[in-house]
Amino acid sequence: MRTLPLTLALLLSTACAPGIAQPRITNLEPAQQLAKAREAQPAQLYAGWRVFQQRCASCHGPAADGAGGGANLLLRMQGLGPQRFVDLALRRYDGLLGLPKGEGAAREALLDELVDRRAAPLSMPAWQGDAVVQAHVMDLYAYLAARAENRLPAGRPAR
Repeated sequence: MRTLPLTLALLLSTACAPGIAQPRITNLEPAQQLAKAREAQPAQLYAGWRVFQQRCASCHGPAADGAGGGANLLLRMQGLGPQRFVDLALRRYDGLLGLPKGEGAAREALLDELVDRRAAPLSMPAWQGDAVVQAHVMDLYAYLAARAENRLPAGRPAR
């Protein structure tokens, strides 16, 4: 009975020891195909840009940089995956709006600014009921992700 754990430990230690040949992955084609499939195509970027200009640019600016008074999406998109983006784009994201939680002077001051219209509203409309946004939410993600990663300049992308 004691020999089985010792044998397993010996096998594991020698398999990872320096100087012992390790298996190498030589077929990188599936990984390369997956990476290529994840790259946004020009038509997808263009469709995302169009939806953005129609539904988002009035608040977030035509270049998604917050020039319209809304959030700078180039900063907000960094590290944001597609699933989280879809959740935020199709539903309100009140928890991420920067409104201090609970009671306190900072929260009250911000609420006073909002009521007096000295600050822009902190909520984004929920696009869940908008058929155009629903149909093109992944195009919108591809466009904004490409802009945020500096893979796409501001302005109208090629079709």
